[in-house]
Amino acid sequence: MALKIVFMGTPGFSVPTLKAIAGAGHTIVAAYSQPPRPAGRGMAEVKSPVHQVAEALSIPVFTPKNFKNEADQAAFKALEADVAVVVAYGLLLPPAILSAPRLGCLNGHASKLPRWRGAAPIQRAIMAGDSETAMMIMRMEQGLDTGPVCLTDPVSISQQTTAGELHDELMQRGAALMVKALELLEHGALPEVPQAMDGITYAAKINKAEAEIDFDRPARDVLAHIHGLSPSPGAWFEAAPAGGKPERVKVLRAELVDGHGAPGECLDTALKIACRSGAIRFIEVQRAGKKPMPATDFLRGFALPEGSRIGRT
Repeated sequence: MALKIVFMGTPGFSVPTLKAIAGAGHTIVAAYSQPPRPAGRGMAEVKSPVHQVAEALSIPVFTPKNFKNEADQAAFKALEADVAVVVAYGLLLPPAILSAPRLGCLNGHASKLPRWRGAAPIQRAIMAGDSETAMMIMRMEQGLDTGPVCLTDPVSISQQTTAGELHDELMQRGAALMVKALELLEHGALPEVPQAMDGITYAAKINKAEAEIDFDRPARDVLAHIHGLSPSPGAWFEAAPAGGKPERVKVLRAELVDGHGAPGECLDTALKIACRSGAIRFIEVQRAGKKPMPATDFLRGFALPEGSRIGRT
């Protein structure tokens, strides 16, 4: 018997789960997403990816600013859903919403809980140098990502993994995992394991102010910082080409290499940069207003001589 589901999500990360649930034959009685936001040069209001896909699937869409309004809470309860599925919705759910569905609320979370509770688990896992993360289905409760874990799908992180790549891998894993969780829930067989009380960390929202590359750190940390912020917002350094003005350049992909020098020193003419210990080489970069490009193409219009310095000095 198909479940009556309310889906709650906002960004592109949520879309594969929405589509997978619809494809599994469940009845999605409504979708909730954050309200349209101004975007682009004209600052016209743009509907979220979930909003757009839900409309294409003929699913009614609701966009409350929050759930403090009793009318919004009553409208949610009136849907008489069996379960709410929440994936990157972006709003905290009050007790009246969490308790409204007959079988509660399930959340798709992109970390190995209790590590990296919160807003930016994908980026923080890479930036911290973690070798593994996971996609998890958890039962929601009032705390921030504190509920018991139902299903786990571990995913390895290598030194070459970027946040963009990990994002895409986890969102596909999450879609399949949520369909499995709903099948188990439907048959009363969904397991629940309380989270450990130790090993708790919080994934704070990424602040653009932390995107500047600090070469006065070990090369391994600099590499993790670059890949954890790739492609957005993009870790950056500031430098000036010969005879030009300083500009910010994003680094989207790099690798560890042998080398020693002053932090930020160019150790050759091919973007081998010294860190506090060790060195990295840039592989893919992006100038302001330009598309991402291989470092070799970048150097044709932005020469950085051996011995020059970039970043903080």
